[in-house]
Amino acid sequence: MANAPWAEVCEKFEAALALSRVELHKNPEKEPYKSKYSARALLEEVKALLGPAPEDEDERPEADDDLGAEDHTLALPTEVVEAEVPIAQRAVRLAVIEFNLGVNHIDTEELSAGEEHLVKCLKLLRRYRLSHDCVSLYIQAQNNLGILWSEREEIETAQAYLESSEALYNRYMKEIGSPPLDPTEHFLPEEEKLTEQERSKRFEKVYTHNLYYLAQVYQHMEMFEKAAHYCHSTLKRQLEHSAYHPLEWAINAATLSQFYINKLCFMEARHCLSAANVIFGQTGKVSATEDTPEAEGDVPELYHQRKGEIARCWIKYCLTLMQNAQLSMQDNIGELDLDKQSELRALRKKELDEEENIRKKAVQFGTGELCDAISAVEEKVSYLRPLDFEEARELFLLGQHYVFEAKEFFQIDGYVTDHIEVVQDHSALFKVLAFFETDMERRCKMHKRRIAMLEPLIVDLNPQYYLLVNRQIQFEIAHAYYDMMDLKVAIADKLRDPDSHIIKKINNLNKSALKYYQLFLDSLRDPNKVFPEHIGEDVLRPAMLAKFRVARLYGKIITADPKKELENLATSLEHYKFIVDYCEKHPEAAQEIEVELELSKEMVSLLPTKIERFRTKMALT
Repeated sequence: MANAPWAEVCEKFEAALALSRVELHKNPEKEPYKSKYSARALLEEVKALLGPAPEDEDERPEADDDLGAEDHTLALPTEVVEAEVPIAQRAVRLAVIEFNLGVNHIDTEELSAGEEHLVKCLKLLRRYRLSHDCVSLYIQAQNNLGILWSEREEIETAQAYLESSEALYNRYMKEIGSPPLDPTEHFLPEEEKLTEQERSKRFEKVYTHNLYYLAQVYQHMEMFEKAAHYCHSTLKRQLEHSAYHPLEWAINAATLSQFYINKLCFMEARHCLSAANVIFGQTGKVSATEDTPEAEGDVPELYHQRKGEIARCWIKYCLTLMQNAQLSMQDNIGELDLDKQSELRALRKKELDEEENIRKKAVQFGTGELCDAISAVEEKVSYLRPLDFEEARELFLLGQHYVFEAKEFFQIDGYVTDHIEVVQDHSALFKVLAFFETDMERRCKMHKRRIAMLEPLIVDLNPQYYLLVNRQIQFEIAHAYYDMMDLKVAIADKLRDPDSHIIKKINNLNKSALKYYQLFLDSLRDPNKVFPEHIGEDVLRPAMLAKFRVARLYGKIITADPKKELENLATSLEHYKFIVDYCEKHPEAAQEIEVELELSKEMVSLLPTKIERFRTKMALT
C-alpha cells in the first residue's frame, strides 16, 4: 500500500459512499451528477493511495467461464482461497474501489467505463470469489454486469452473469454458510464491523436482487414458467427479510397473478392478489428503507395508480374464472348444458379434497399474522369455477367492485385506452353473468346495461386515432343488440299471439344490431369506400362473423310488406354468398368460421328457392 495513513484512506472512502447516496434531485439542476462526480474523484484518490494492483496471471474472466457445459454449476477452486495475506487484502480493497467506480459510471450513464471497472473487480477477486471476504462483492459485481448487459439487450450475456451469481451463492451457502463480509467492511475499523445478523441480512438481500433480475431476464426470454418461479421466490424472500417497498411489492404480486390466471391456476392467482391487497394496505405504515427512494406519502398519484392497477388484476381474475366456467358448461350454441353442469358438480368435491392443501402450501406468502391476514382476504373469494347463477353473481359483484375502484384512477380524461378497457371488462362481466341467468327478461336487461355503458364511448372517441378500439366497441355493441333480439324472439315464440309492441321491439333491436355491424364492416373499407379483397388476419374472424350475423338479421326482420320481405331475403342471400365465395378464394379463412361457413353454404343452397317461391306467390296475388 502507498505511504498514506489507513485512517485517511477509510475517511475518503466513507465520504465517497456518502456522496454516492445523495439523490439526484438534491444536486443543482444543471449539474445532476455533481455528487456522483465528486464521489468518483474521491474513489480515484483512494485507488491511488492503495497502490497498483498485484500482478495476476488470470485472463479477463468471461461471464460464462464459470458455467459448466451441461449443468451450469460454478467451476469453483477445489479449495477456498482466503484473502488474508497483505497482497490479497490489497487486491480485495482495490476490487471494492473498482466495483464502486463501476456502479458510479453506470449511474452517470457511462456504461462502457462502468463495465470496464466491474470486469476489473471480478479479475481481482477471481481466486478468492468463494471466500468469506469476497463472495458478496463478487456476486454484486456480476449482478450489476447482468443488469448492464440486459439494458443493452444482450440478454444471453446478462443471463450468464446472473446465473453465475446464483450458482456461487448456492455453493457458498452449501460449503461455508456463515454470513460473509459486506464490501464496505474492508474500509471499516474492527470495532465498527457489522454484526453477523446485519451481514446475513445484507447478503440475503444481494441474493434476492439476483433472483429479481433473473426473473426479468427469463421474462424477456419468454421463459414464462421460470420467470414466474423466480418472481415468486423474490417476493417470498422480500417478505421473509422485511426488505420490501409495499407499493412495489403489491403490484409485482398482482402482476404475478396474471401468469397464474393465464395458466388457469386460480388458487395461486387468488393468493397473489390477496397478498397484494394486504401488503398494499401497509403503504405509509412501513418504515422507509434504503430501497425506498421517497416516502410513499409523497407520491399520492402513484399510490392511486397502483391501487387502480391491482383492481384491474382482480377484474381479470373474476372475469377469467367466470369465462372458464362458461366454456366448461356451454353446448355447441353457447347455452348452458345441464349434463356438463352436473359433471362439474361431481368433480368439485374431488378438486377440494386433492388440491387445497397441496397447492396452497406451494404458493404461500408470509408467516404468522401476515399469513392470517392474507388467508382472511382469500376466504372471501372463491377460486372454484362457478356452477350456477348465485356463485357467478358473487364473482360478478367482486369484479364490479374493482371496476369502480379502477375507474377512480383510470378516467376517460387522461387515460382513454385504460378507461375503455375497464369498461369493456365491465361489459364482459355482465355478458358472462347473463350466461348463468335462466330468466330471459333479466338476461335482456344485462345486455341492455352493456349497451348503456359502451355506446357513450363511441361518441367520445375519434375514429381516426382510435380505429381498433372503435371497431372492438362497435362489434361488441352489435353483438349485445343481436343477443337481445334473439332473447326477445325466444320470448315471443312462447306467446300464442305476440302483440305489435313485441314485434316493434324485435325489429328495433334488429335494426340497431345491423347499424353497428355495418359500422364495423364499413371501418374495414379503404379511403375510396371499397371493401378489401383480402381481409387482414387480425380482423378476419370478426369480419366474417359480422357478415354472417348481418345475413341472419335481414332474414329475421318481421314485416307485412311482401316487397320489403323479398328485399330482405335477397340482401341476406348476398351476405351468405359473400362468406362462401370469400372462403373459396381464401381457403385459410374457412378454418376461422367452420360452423358459420357450413350454415352459409346451406342458406346459399336454400334461399334462392325460397325467394323464387315468394316471387311466384307475389305474382299470383
